[in-house]
Amino acid sequence: MGGLLALSRAIDRINETVGKSVAWLILVAILISASNAIIRKTLNTSSNAWLELQWYLFGAAFLLASAYTLKQNEHIRIDIVYGLFSRRVQHWIDLLGHLLFLMPLVTLMMWLLYPYVMMSVRSGEISNNAGGLVIWPAKMLLLIGFGQLWVQGISEIIKKVAVMRGLIDDPAPFVSHHDAASVEAEEILSAMDTKTGEERK
Repeated sequence: MGGLLALSRAIDRINETVGKSVAWLILVAILISASNAIIRKTLNTSSNAWLELQWYLFGAAFLLASAYTLKQNEHIRIDIVYGLFSRRVQHWIDLLGHLLFLMPLVTLMMWLLYPYVMMSVRSGEISNNAGGLVIWPAKMLLLIGFGQLWVQGISEIIKKVAVMRGLIDDPAPFVSHHDAASVEAEEILSAMDTKTGEERK
């Protein structure tokens, strides 16, 4: 199990680095969008390439950060029922969810995407819009993003089994939305009390 945990840590490090790095693409997309809007309004000119670049950057951020989001346990889930169970049952739900739903879906997506992406690469596919960009790199991001999600799924399964066997601490202890909101409210009130006390001095 030690070797598998080492593999899991390596996967986590890579996807965390990629996820944090691509977050900056959102800022770049915003700057390009704002610049394009200003130029369009002031100089009455624009280019489809700038519009498509915004889509590509946003798509890259979304796809390449999805594995990091899984690592952080931040994907959308409905925990109304989930939160009623003991933590051990929650671990089983997570493990079975990964094995029966996440991994088969991601594997199927990669299987279906591969010929689609390779056909685009071989043809050097470009946008049908006037002045548009090359499309195949954007399609390649689909394959890369799902590939990252697949290996992160393996990492999550390894960690979940290790947690259930008592080999490691739970890296993502469950906190309900209600409890998280309560903790946040307490932190805000504490900060306000501290600030009020300082002002009185």
